[in-house]
Amino acid sequence: MKRRKYYRYVLLDNRRIVYIGITDDPKRREQEHRREGKKFTKMKIIGPAVTRETAEKWEEERLRTYRRHHKGRNPKYNVKRK
Repeated sequence: MKRRKYYRYVLLDNRRIVYIGITDDPKRREQEHRREGKKFTKMKIIGPAVTRETAEKWEEERLRTYRRHHKGRNPKYNVKRK
């Protein structure tokens, strides 16, 4: 049985999504984003912990959906993926 230890999250600057990601340690990842200089007001966890595969699929789909609604652009801090 695969372990459900990955969290899906978004970084928000007020109500605007500036990053979409996954992690197995939300507290550590939030600190890393702050050290990297990303400016955001909140890290919002989306749903319960899931498997890595489920988290990766969610991230890909969420980025696709975001791009569809934002003229093909990713959130401010996400690197463009193919």
